[in-house]
Amino acid sequence: MYIITGGAGLIGSNMVKALNQRGISDILVVDDLKEGIKFRNLADCDIVDYVDRLDFIKHIQSGWEFGKIDAVIHEGACSATTEWDGEFIMKNNFEYTKTLLHWCQAIEAPFIYASSASVYGMGPVFKEERPHEKPLNMYAFSKFQFDQYLRRYQSALTSQVCGLRYFNVYGPREQHKGGMSSVAFHFHNQILKDGKVRLFEGTDGYGNGEQLRDFIHVDDAIAVKLWLLDNPGVSGIFNVGTGRAQSFNDVARAVIQYHGCGEIEYTPFPDHLKGRYQSYTQADISRLRQAGYTAEFMTVEQGVPKYLAWLEQNPA
Repeated sequence: MYIITGGAGLIGSNMVKALNQRGISDILVVDDLKEGIKFRNLADCDIVDYVDRLDFIKHIQSGWEFGKIDAVIHEGACSATTEWDGEFIMKNNFEYTKTLLHWCQAIEAPFIYASSASVYGMGPVFKEERPHEKPLNMYAFSKFQFDQYLRRYQSALTSQVCGLRYFNVYGPREQHKGGMSSVAFHFHNQILKDGKVRLFEGTDGYGNGEQLRDFIHVDDAIAVKLWLLDNPGVSGIFNVGTGRAQSFNDVARAVIQYHGCGEIEYTPFPDHLKGRYQSYTQADISRLRQAGYTAEFMTVEQGVPKYLAWLEQNPA
């Protein structure tokens, strides 16, 4: 059995679908469905069971027998970067993940968990090394602190453990995220509504819409996870990005080209974001390459039209 926490979210549900495409449906999804709209992400997927996130951790702590576990893929977390309740964040993200780590080690099951590129703060170097890690909010701190916790145990692991520092993931099954959905999703809807894509004016020395991010299609993020499952001898903390920074203008142009119409409108950069905004991210993927991952990653020009075609076939 595969256990996927956060299995109704963007990356989790795409992982469920990818396993289904391999002929695997013996999957237990763990999530919090208070926001019930997320069920749509699983409506075309096949799973064997669903358990609420709080019930799941209670089952583990009480010694529940789940049977043979092929792997635990931990995507569940409070991902709100505006959440400053440190007690809640650390219990939900840090302590929860610690419990899963030690359980997986005890039963010798592979454990692949979601870290975050937010651990690097403002950068400018995005490499999996302590000198470059400077979290700026509680969410990032919780992810960083677990990575630090893992590093203490890395030499004594009994089974595979991988932490994946996702960069800007976009793609199918993210509509439930609302304002936290990708810029590709929002640009698509803006074009449909009034034919204009709205970007911020320049800041931090960047021109209008020229701020740079490492945008990675969710299919590429899933491909990394599948490769790790196929290579259980690989453990470590890895960046999951393309290694290529592209501008918001690039995303906007890709959306406009897909629709064959539209224009870009630049809006004043918000005062409350000045000094708190990542104007540049680019994953250093050398460690992932050194581990043996050789597949190429989609560019914005390749990934965005693929995503928009899916959106048109699967309207929110």
